[in-house]
Amino acid sequence: MKKTQKSFADLPPIRVRREPPTITEAVAAAQDLADDVEQQAEIAAGLMGLAVDEVRPHVLAAKTAKPERVPERILTQASPSRAPRTVVVERRTRPTVVIERRSRPLAPSR
Repeated sequence: MKKTQKSFADLPPIRVRREPPTITEAVAAAQDLADDVEQQAEIAAGLMGLAVDEVRPHVLAAKTAKPERVPERILTQASPSRAPRTVVVERRTRPTVVIERRSRPLAPSR
């Protein structure tokens, strides 16, 4: 026996839960998006829905220079007939992920 398909009108409405980020999450996101401290404060304030003056002390407290990643060098064992070889391992950053908003599909036209 086949199940009958439910129409989207029969489904309950989609409920979206909105939680603003914590101050730590907002500052971390702002640090990844901008290098300037003032811009970071504005971004974090915008994410949380607070005034820039309230967020600025947290941004200044979290202000740490990100250490540059130095390529790792690995030396392999040399055999008597060969010189040691150097292998350089460099880390590549991944491209940013874009998340598209999803909505309900449109009801089929009749």
